[in-house]
Amino acid sequence: MKRAVITGITGQDGSYLAELLLSKGYEVHGIIRRSSTFNTSRIDHIYEDPNQPGAKLFLHHGDLSSTEWILNLIYRLEPEELYHLAAQSHVKVSFDIPEYTGDITGLGTMRLLEAIRRSGAKTRFYQASSSEMFGSASPPQSETTVFQPRSPYAAAKVYAHWMTRIYREGYGLFAANGILFNHESPRRGETFVTRKITRGIAAILAGREDALYLGNLEARRDWGYAPEYVQAMWQILQQEVADDFVIGTGEQHSVREFVEEAFAYAGLDWHEHLKTSERYLRPLEVDVLIADPSKAHSKLGWKPQIKFHDLVAIMVDSDLEAAGLPPRGRGKAVLEEKIGNWNHWDKSVTRLVRAVSGQASQ
Repeated sequence: MKRAVITGITGQDGSYLAELLLSKGYEVHGIIRRSSTFNTSRIDHIYEDPNQPGAKLFLHHGDLSSTEWILNLIYRLEPEELYHLAAQSHVKVSFDIPEYTGDITGLGTMRLLEAIRRSGAKTRFYQASSSEMFGSASPPQSETTVFQPRSPYAAAKVYAHWMTRIYREGYGLFAANGILFNHESPRRGETFVTRKITRGIAAILAGREDALYLGNLEARRDWGYAPEYVQAMWQILQQEVADDFVIGTGEQHSVREFVEEAFAYAGLDWHEHLKTSERYLRPLEVDVLIADPSKAHSKLGWKPQIKFHDLVAIMVDSDLEAAGLPPRGRGKAVLEEKIGNWNHWDKSVTRLVRAVSGQASQ
């Protein structure tokens, strides 16, 4: 049985990756931050009592700012694979806390790589790089595009990306970067723009809110479906030779288009509810990010099945269900048709909604 460690297991990507690896028979160890409150809602539906025979999911409190703690973890677990997804990942927030962003998002990666090197473990390392590293570079962006970061978050990710390459080329570690473009899902954090839109729609339809406030509507992004992107992460670590891959759909849409599509799907006129606010604008904007995923297509055989219109339907339907409203239905149908059994609607959405409301076992 393979053993994998996931940093950031309670995040969107970490929760989907844990489900995927468990479905493949892995023993999964997730790293979570110690806190006075629980922040495990995304994985409560798959949680297992570690004292029970046959348990395959284990959680550990950890600190990516502590080199000693990380080294002890690698020595103790000796994982075959380590997926480093933890970060301070909100771009706007990184302007407010740049030092913390650099420490956790940048130096945290170096500490993990150094721990693997010093321990002598044969761990395969995956670094979650970000399309934000490209910044103002001309689209479409590929593995050879020069990085031009436009935020503290992006700069920290560039450092982590290059340290991964340095440890691969300098020390022979199996260390790979996945440069993932925007990938969304019903588990996306509530402060991220796509989820703000779909939650806002559900709140309007439920009569709890009347307006939705956003910032820059003209930013254009390459949006995909997160569960497909974690499959790419796994594929990257199954290669014979470590390498870097851009993961995205190759399509672009603006925030305004996302708003229009989501409101229309829900039967609402966005002009009646949308307002803009300067408080949501970044000091430096990134105008256009579009992936050139041709290398992933040819070497990994990875191609996304969920495109923009399907993604919007999935997210709107999920937030309607979470609000106790009847979903429109196309989102559920898309998952049943296009996505493997491990991520069908009842497993990926309904069980999560029940877990958040304290009904995880139902």
